[in-house]
Amino acid sequence: MLTGGLARACGTRRTRPAATVARMDLSVFFAGTGGSMPSARRGLPAVLIRRGGEHILIDCGEGTQRQLIKSVGLADIDSVFITHFHADHWLGLPGMLKSFALRERTQPLSVYGPRGLSELMERMRFVYGRLPYELSVIELAPAETVAHDGYLIGAIPVRHKGEACYGYALVEDARPGHLDPELAQTLGVKPGPDFGRLQRGETVNGVTPEQVLGPVRSGRKVVISGDTAPCEGLLVAAHESDLLVHEATFAEEESARARQTFHSTARQAAEVARDARVRMLALTHISSRYPGGELREQARDVFAQTEAPRDYDTIEIPFPERGEPRLVRWSERRAREVAPVEPVAAG
Repeated sequence: MLTGGLARACGTRRTRPAATVARMDLSVFFAGTGGSMPSARRGLPAVLIRRGGEHILIDCGEGTQRQLIKSVGLADIDSVFITHFHADHWLGLPGMLKSFALRERTQPLSVYGPRGLSELMERMRFVYGRLPYELSVIELAPAETVAHDGYLIGAIPVRHKGEACYGYALVEDARPGHLDPELAQTLGVKPGPDFGRLQRGETVNGVTPEQVLGPVRSGRKVVISGDTAPCEGLLVAAHESDLLVHEATFAEEESARARQTFHSTARQAAEVARDARVRMLALTHISSRYPGGELREQARDVFAQTEAPRDYDTIEIPFPERGEPRLVRWSERRAREVAPVEPVAAG
C-alpha cells in the first residue's frame, strides 16, 4: 500500500477481483524521455510499465505510438494514465485510439487522469471518432487508487503549473512468506499441490499457513513523478520504492528557472530519491539542451544509483531477493536479439 498520510487519504476503485500475487516480470520501458518538445534523440513523455502480460501507459506525448511501433510494438494497452494536460503529455493519445480502432480492437480501454480529463477527451472525439471498443474515461481524485489483480495504482498530487497534476505509484500486493518445506512435511503436508494451497492462504489437513510460512514480504513499487517541483507528497509516496522515475528538466545551474516553471533539477530529483530510500532513480523529461550524461552525474553526486535512460531503454525490476533493478540499453537488447547462435558440434 501507499505509505503515510497519502495511504489514509486514498479511496479505492476496484476494477478486478483481488488475487494472490504471482511471481512475474516487472519492467519500465521508456518510449519518450524528453520534455516540452521532441529532439532528434528524445521523444515526448511516455512510459510503458509491463507487468506480466499487462501493459500500462503513463502519459502519451505526440509520436508515442510511432515510438512503440519502432521498438517493442504497439501492444494492446490495458490502461492509460495521464499526469496532466500540458500538450507534450497527452497529444499522442487521440491518434493512438484511432489506430486501435483501425486494427479492429475489441478489448475495452480505460483512460485515467486528473479532473478535466472528461472535457479534454470529449473535445478530442472529433479526432478519434466512433470506436469499436469500449472507452472508459475516469477522473481520479487526489490520492485515489485504482485496484487491479495483484497491485494498485495511486494518484499522487504534485506541484506543477495547473490545478490538477499527478504522479502515479504502482504498488504490488504483499507476498506470502517463504514456505518451510521440512516443517510442513513434519506436520503431515505432502509436497506438491498442497504446498501451493498453503502459500495461497488455505489450511491443509489442519495445518494453517501461519504455522509454516515466514514473514509476509512486500511487493514491488514503481513511482512516476510526472512534471513537478520537489514536494512532500511525492517524497512520501516514493518511500522505499524499487524505482523512482523523476523528471529532471534542468541542470543545477538553472535551479532558478526550475523554480519559476515548477520543474526539478537533476540534483533535486536525487535528493528525493536519497530521502525516500529508493533502490534506483531514473531521470526523465530531459530538456533538449542536455545530452543526459551531465544531469546523471549531477544526480549521482547525491544518489549513486541514478540512471538517465534514453528512448527505448528498459529498467527491469526483480523482487529484492533476486537482485537490484537493472538498466538495459536498447542497443544491448538489440545486440542480444541478433547475436548469432553458436553451432553445436556433432557428437
